[in-house]
Formats: sequence, C-alpha cells, structure tokens
Amino acid sequence: QVQLVESGGGLVQAGGSLRLSCTASGRTFSYSRMGWFRQAPGKEREFVAAIKWGEVYADSVKGRFTISRDKAKNSVYLQMNSLKSEDTAVYYCAADLIESGNYEYTVGVWGQGTLVTVSS
Repeated sequence: QVQLVESGGGLVQAGGSLRLSCTASGRTFSYSRMGWFRQAPGKEREFVAAIKWGEVYADSVKGRFTISRDKAKNSVYLQMNSLKSEDTAVYYCAADLIESGNYEYTVGVWGQGTLVTVSS
C-alpha cells in the first residue's frame, strides 16, 4: 500500500521556524516529483513547493521556505522560516506531481496532512 506520512506540524510563534517531514512507503519515489500543498481554514488547497530535478516555490513562500529530499530515506522535507500567521494551514505532502499549468499540478498520492498553527 502506497502511503505518505507527514510529521513536524505544531504551534509556533510568528517569526519562528518549523520543519515538516514526509516519509513514503509502499514504493520508491526517487524519480517522482514530490511537493507540499496547504489548506487554510475556509480556503482552497494551494501549492507551496515542489522538487524533482529542481525546486519550485509559490510566490508567498519564496525566500522563507525550503524544500528538500532524501532519496535514500524516500522522504521529502519542508523547512519553514520566518513564519507568518497567514501560513497557518494543514500542510499536505504529495507525490507523483504532474504539472498542468503555472504552479498547478495533478497529484497522484496525498498524505493525510499535518496542522501548522502560527500565532501572532
């Protein structure tokens, strides 16, 4: 069974940092584009970052967030610095991303999500 499991969410003050982790199981994702999305309360899910041969970021997180991966561990990470209250959301790990437009992707596999709450 293919599965993505996120961890690392929590409560942090504005200006602080968090590191999200996502570990995949069931098959290797070494050659898959992986990424992170988020959904804030009352809003639609939105793209945050993706990685395959290079990295892509939403404008709202450029310069603050860094996506990385460890192929040996079948894992992807999201380092979030200088967090703002508007970063509060459930963050979802995603795999097998296929680009369908500007910062738009279809997703093959979703994680269950991890909540990040940034207090101001």
